[in-house]
Amino acid sequence: MSWMSLTTAEVQAIMLSFWVALGAVFFSLPLATFVAFVLARYRFWGHGLLNAIVHLPLVMPPVVTGYLLLVLFGRKGIFGPLFEVLGIQIAFTSVGAAVAAGVMAFPLIVRSIRMAFEAIDPRLEEAGATLGGKPSSVFMFITLPLIGPGLLAGAVVGFAKALGEFGATITFVSNIPGETQTIASAIYALLQVPGQEAAVVRMISFSILLSFGALLMSETLARRMRRS
Repeated sequence: MSWMSLTTAEVQAIMLSFWVALGAVFFSLPLATFVAFVLARYRFWGHGLLNAIVHLPLVMPPVVTGYLLLVLFGRKGIFGPLFEVLGIQIAFTSVGAAVAAGVMAFPLIVRSIRMAFEAIDPRLEEAGATLGGKPSSVFMFITLPLIGPGLLAGAVVGFAKALGEFGATITFVSNIPGETQTIASAIYALLQVPGQEAAVVRMISFSILLSFGALLMSETLARRMRRS
C-alpha cells in the first residue's frame, strides 16, 4: 500500500474533521460577530473583563476547556440533563466535537471580525444615518458589506483552528472512531500503535496541507480588508 493510500478509518477522520470544523464556524460566527461589534464600538464597565473572557480559551490549557464543557454539558453536568430532556446529547458526540472546536476557535474569529469593525470609517455609517437610514438598515447595507472580508477571514481562520483542535475535543467527546475521531485524535491514536508510521505521515501531511491552505486564504482576505 502506498503511503498516500488512505484507509477507510482515515477517510472517516478527515471527513469528520471537515464537518466538525464547519459546524464549529456555524455555531461560533453569529455570536462572535455580536461580541466583536460590542467590543469594537462600545466602552463600558467590564469591557476589559469581557475581552479577557473571550480570549481565555487561547491561554488556558485546552484540557481545562474540555473539562469545563463536561461540567456544563455532560450528562450529569449543569445543562446536560436539560438537553437530554429535549433529546439532545452533546458530550461524546460529533455535535459536542463541533462545540468544543467552536469554543477554541471563538477568540480568533472575534479578533478578525473586531479588526474589521475598527477599520470602518465611521463617516460612512454617519452618512447613511443622515440620509434617513435606520440603525438596522445602516448595519445591513453599509456596515455588513464593509466587514465582509473580516467575516470571511474570521471564518477561515476559525475553520483552520477547529480543524486541528485536539485537547478540548478529546476531553469533552473522547476519541470514538466514526463518531468523534478527527484528524488530530486519529494521529494521537496511531502514535500509540507500533508500526503505524506511514499512516501517521499520511494524516500529518493532510493536516498540514489543509491548515496551510486555510491560513493562506485567511491572509489573502486580511490583505484585501486592509486595502479596502
